[in-house]
Parts: sequence; C-alpha cells; structure tokens
Amino acid sequence: MSWNHDGIGQPPMIEYLDGLYSYAMVLTRNHAEAEDLVQETYLRAMQAMRRLRPDSNIKSWLFTILKNIWFNQLRKHRNTPQLIEIEARDDIANNIIEPFKNSHDLYVSKLEAEQVRSAIHKLPVEFREIILLREYEDLSYREIASVLHCPVGTVMSRLGRARARLRTLLTAQQR
Repeated sequence: MSWNHDGIGQPPMIEYLDGLYSYAMVLTRNHAEAEDLVQETYLRAMQAMRRLRPDSNIKSWLFTILKNIWFNQLRKHRNTPQLIEIEARDDIANNIIEPFKNSHDLYVSKLEAEQVRSAIHKLPVEFREIILLREYEDLSYREIASVLHCPVGTVMSRLGRARARLRTLLTAQQR
C-alpha cells in the first residue's frame, strides 16, 4: 500500500530517518536532543502532510522542518549559548567502506574514514552541515539553499571553502 494525502499507508518519509538523525547530530551534538529533534520533525511533517503538493521534494522539506525547529529551539535558549559540533556515527564511516575488500584494505579504508571524520569534526558548524547535506545526504545545491535559507551561490562558495578547509586539515593530519 502506498502513501497518499489521505493518510493511508506508510509515509515515504521513513527512508530519510537516518539522514535526519545525522543532521540533527551535526546541529545538537547530543543523542537525546537529536532524537527529540527528529521526532518533532516527523510529528510536524505528519500534521502538514495533507498540505504538501504531490510533486514536492519530501527530503528537502523534512530537512527544512528540522532546521527550522532547531532554530526555534535556539531562540528559546538564547541565554545559554551552546557549542555545536559534529559527532559522526560509525554507520557513516561504514558507508564509505566498500564491501568485499581484503582485511588490509578494510583497515586502510576505516583509517581513512576516521581521518575524514576527525577533520570534519574540526570544521566550523556552517562547514560541517554543508558537507553533511551535500556529501552524505546528496542534496542538490538548490535543496541545500532551501534548507539553509540562503542563495545557491552562498551554498556553492561555502561548500568550496568547506572542502578546501577539509583538504587542508587532511593534509596536515597526514604529515
């Protein structure tokens, strides 16, 4: 049974759960807060699903809802500033590793994934989130611009700067 706007069947949003959780972790750096953020995102999405156009980009829409909820929470807690850092999960690194490699190649791939994760962790939040949305969630520049509420040109330049900074960090790690 497929999902329709009458609420029958399973919503197609479930397939984005892991990506939303990863993005929530980038924003909150706290498992419980990330879970709450994703739950609130799904709750609001389910309530608004009837108003969604059939040709809408559900993935981009969900990431936008999550980002807006997070911004609203930040506004409420403005008096207590929070440090926001990425804490990548093991399954992100596992997705980078190709299956059926020999044990040495698996070890090298895992080591490289750890180095990339460590370097991403050192980036400022605006670079971490744009790397996650583009490289791990595979959102288009236009979709990222919609999620981050900025022009496509800003997405492109920020992504370029994020990749350059990441390259510099990875080169420094190798020395």
